[in-house]
Amino acid sequence: MMQHPWSRLGSQDVIWKPELDIMPRSKEIQKQMRKKVIEIYQPGKGYKAISKALGLLRTTVRAIIYKWPKHGTVENLPRSGRPTKITPRAQRQLIQDVTKDPTTTSKELQASLASVKVSVHDSTIRKRLGKNGLHGRVPRRKPLLSKKNIKARLSFARKHLDDLQDFWENTLWTDETKKELFGRSVSHYVWCKSNTAFQKKNIMPTVKYGGGSVMVWGCFAASGPGRLAVINGTMNSAVYQKILKVDVLFVTSS
Repeated sequence: MMQHPWSRLGSQDVIWKPELDIMPRSKEIQKQMRKKVIEIYQPGKGYKAISKALGLLRTTVRAIIYKWPKHGTVENLPRSGRPTKITPRAQRQLIQDVTKDPTTTSKELQASLASVKVSVHDSTIRKRLGKNGLHGRVPRRKPLLSKKNIKARLSFARKHLDDLQDFWENTLWTDETKKELFGRSVSHYVWCKSNTAFQKKNIMPTVKYGGGSVMVWGCFAASGPGRLAVINGTMNSAVYQKILKVDVLFVTSS
């Protein structure tokens, strides 16, 4: 008959069940092995005898037995983990700062916390903001419109809301804009929560004029887009009239 190590403790104390594989498979002692420690301990066996019978360190046996009467379990207890460096007060300050100014960088937030003697890496700040639903996102770009322009656009939309299809088929839309020669000049990010990308504070306003760029004019109609005209120099009345004579005539005649 196969002899198990703890059979030396006496058959009256321990009954070995071959179908149970209770030997540990890793450094962390399996639950079945811990239960076996308690089963052997309860009849009065000592640490040394249990350690020898099960092939465990005496300190391991002691730790398992110590946990049993105190917590009533042999399961792993919740571990506290590494204490957070960002206090609740510091977290409130972070959220307040990015809510007030979503364009604040993690480096600026790091400096802000340092002023109240909280020293953390900027990646820690990003993780903590992420846990609070605030993530760094590239802001949506939207034309910067004055109140006058907004009012005029809404007025136009309401005026022509019920116009027939013939009206739109005979309408030509034109505009000029600036295109940066080497992509966006500066990369910006904003801290924002889900579904808030188009809130005013999370938008990056764009303007049509500036340096390091090329000016272009374009148009489109119901039949499709027109050709793009590059504007050399400043857009004035003479340049605009030339575009209307050449490019608009090309679109309407094609």
